Amino acid sequence: MSDMQENGQKELQEEIIDYKDAYEKEHLRNADLAGRVADLEARCDDLDFKLSRIKNNPLWKASAPLRRGMHFVLRQKTRLKNCGNLRGVVAKLKYKKIEREAMENYGTKSFPTPEEAKVQREARFDRMVKISILVPLWNTPEDFLREMIESVTAQTYENWELCLADGSDDAHEYVAGIVREYQEKDGRGRILYRKLEKNEGIAGNTNQCLTMATGEYIGLFDHDDILHPGVLYEYVKVINEKQADYIYCDETTFKSGDINKMLTMHFKPDFAIDNLRANNYICHFSVFARELLDGTELFRPRFDGSQDHDMILRLTDRAKNVVHVPKLLYYWRSHPGSVASDINAKPYAIQSAKDAVADHLRRHGFTHFQITSTRAFETIFKIRYQILGSPLISIVIANKDHVSDLRRCVSSILEKSTYEDYEIIIVENNSEEKETFEYYEELQGNDRITIVTYEGEFNYSAVNNLGVRNAKGEYILLLNNDTQVITVNWMEELLMYAQRADVGAVGAKLYYADKTIQHAGVVLGLGAHRTAGHSHYKQHRENLGYMGRLCYAQDVSAVTGACLLVKKALYEEVGGLEEDFAISLNDVDFCLKLREKGYLNVFTPFAELYHFESVSRGLDDQGQKAQRYNRESEHFRQKWKEVLDAGDPYYNPNFSLDRSDFALKI
Repeated sequence: MSDMQENGQKELQEEIIDYKDAYEKEHLRNADLAGRVADLEARCDDLDFKLSRIKNNPLWKASAPLRRGMHFVLRQKTRLKNCGNLRGVVAKLKYKKIEREAMENYGTKSFPTPEEAKVQREARFDRMVKISILVPLWNTPEDFLREMIESVTAQTYENWELCLADGSDDAHEYVAGIVREYQEKDGRGRILYRKLEKNEGIAGNTNQCLTMATGEYIGLFDHDDILHPGVLYEYVKVINEKQADYIYCDETTFKSGDINKMLTMHFKPDFAIDNLRANNYICHFSVFARELLDGTELFRPRFDGSQDHDMILRLTDRAKNVVHVPKLLYYWRSHPGSVASDINAKPYAIQSAKDAVADHLRRHGFTHFQITSTRAFETIFKIRYQILGSPLISIVIANKDHVSDLRRCVSSILEKSTYEDYEIIIVENNSEEKETFEYYEELQGNDRITIVTYEGEFNYSAVNNLGVRNAKGEYILLLNNDTQVITVNWMEELLMYAQRADVGAVGAKLYYADKTIQHAGVVLGLGAHRTAGHSHYKQHRENLGYMGRLCYAQDVSAVTGACLLVKKALYEEVGGLEEDFAISLNDVDFCLKLREKGYLNVFTPFAELYHFESVSRGLDDQGQKAQRYNRESEHFRQKWKEVLDAGDPYYNPNFSLDRSDFALKI
C-alpha cells in the first residue's frame, strides 16, 4: 500500500471518529434539550396550578385569617370529593385517630418486657459476633450524651463495645467526665474513649472511632440519637439466620427529648438500588461486617455531611446479603442544628450527597448523567441517565372501537414525543364501528403506523403478544389506547432505565382525568383480592408521596401494562404475557417473571401520561367480569403463592394491605 493510500485511510478514519464524536455530542445535546423542555413544562404546569388556585380565590386580598379560613374550606371540599360523602370523611378521621394510637406502639411500648429482655440476654447463637458501635462526639449536650450511652448499655445482646472519639472544644470538657462515669459503671471494658487533639468533622472523628474497634461487625450511631434496646439482638438474629453482612432497620424522628413524640416514622423497603441512588433511605441504623471495609475507607472526608450515603453505596456494592429488619429500632433526635430538623443546618450536605451518588454511578460505568434535587427534598434526587444510541421502540396498542380514545392517544404520541425512533403497532380486535375503520384508513398514510388484526375473543395478553411478533423494534412499549401523553420526553425517561442490563420492565406515572394518580407502581398483596394493587392510588398529582416516593425513580415488584417498556429480547425470554391471564394481572405476572430472572422493575414518576382507565373494556366489578377477575385472581394467588406469602420486598410489612396510602397496619 502506498503512503498516499495509507494517509488517505488514516484521514478517513479520523473523519469517521470526528463524525462519531460530533454525532454523540449532538445526541446528548438533543436529549438534554428534551429533558429541559420536560422540566420546564412540569414547572409551568405546577405554576399554572398555583396561579389558578390564587385566581379562583375571591378572598385573596382579604386578611390572612380569612384566607386561612378559605383554604380550610377548600381542603374540606377536596376531602369530601375524594371520600365521596361526609361519611367517608368521618371514616377517614376515625382511621387517623386509630393510626395515631397505633404509633404509640412503636415507642417505649415496643421495648422488651423484663421477661423478654431476660430471654434475649440469655439467647445463644452460633455466631455471637462482637459489634463495635462507633460514635463521633462533638460538643454533645449532657442529656443527649447520657441518653445515647444508656441506650447502648441497655442492649439485651451484650457482646458489644462502644467506641467514642471526642472532638469537643475546651468549653465541653464535661464530655470526658461523663464517659468515665459510664466506663466505671459498666466495669467490663466495653466503653472505649479517645480525646482527639482537634475536631476532624463527622468523617474524621468516626474514622478515629474505627481505629479503636475490635468487633467483627461495625455499627454507626450518632451522638444525639437513641437505640431501641432490642436492636442488636434483632441484628445478630439475621446475621445467624440469613448470613447478613449489611443490616439496617426502620427509624423515626422524635422531638422534645421523648421518643414517644414522633414527628415522622420511616418504614423502609428492602434493599433497592434505584431508591438508594435517589435517596439515602437506608440511613440509620447501619451495621455491617468489618471485612466489607477491606482495602477501603469507612468515611471519606470529601463527602462530609453525606459521608454515610457515600459509605452505604460503597459497602452495599460489596455486600453479599443486605438485610432489612422491618422494625422501628432507631430514634433520630430532631433539634435545632440537626439534619433531622432541617437539611439547611448543613447546606454542604446537599452537594456532598450529589457527589457521592455521582461517584457511585461512575464506578458502575455510567457517564453523562445529571443529578438534580426534586421538589420533595434537596437530597432526594432525579437522575437523568444517558440514552445510548437511538434504538427503535415499538409501541403496541390493543384496540377495539373507541376511536376517540385511540385518536387522542395516537395524536398525543405523534405531536408531543421528542424521541423520534419509534413505530406504532395497533392491534385491531373485533371492532364494529365504521368510524374505527375510517380512522385506520387515515392512519395508513403514516409510515410509522402499522395495523394488524387479531382474530378471536378478546384476550389482552394474546392481542399484545401478536403485536410484539409484528414489532421491528429493539424495545417494546405496551400502551393502552385510553392513554394520553403529558411529558414530552416520556419515552426517553422510560428508555434510560430499560437500557440498563439489570432492568426488566419500566413503568410510568399515570393519572386520571382529574389529575389524581392511577398508577405509581404496583404492590403485591395489596387490595381485597390480595393479589396486587397500585400504591398512592387517587392521591393528587402534586402529592409528594410517602417519604417523597412520588418524586424519584424506584424499584418496584411490578408496573402496569397500560404503559410498560421492556427490551424485546426480555419480553421473548420470559414468554411474553401469559395468555392464561386473559384480562387482568397479566402485567403483574409478566413483571414477576422478569423479577424471577433477576431483573429489576422500575417505576419512574418523570414519564407522565393520563390514563382514562378501562373506558375501552369496562370495569371488572360486576357480573361475568367480576367472576372472570375472581378466577384470574385465584390463578395468580396459586401461581405466585410463595412470592405473595413472602410479602412485597418494596412495601414494608408495617403498612396495611387494605389501603394504598401507606397507612399503618392496625
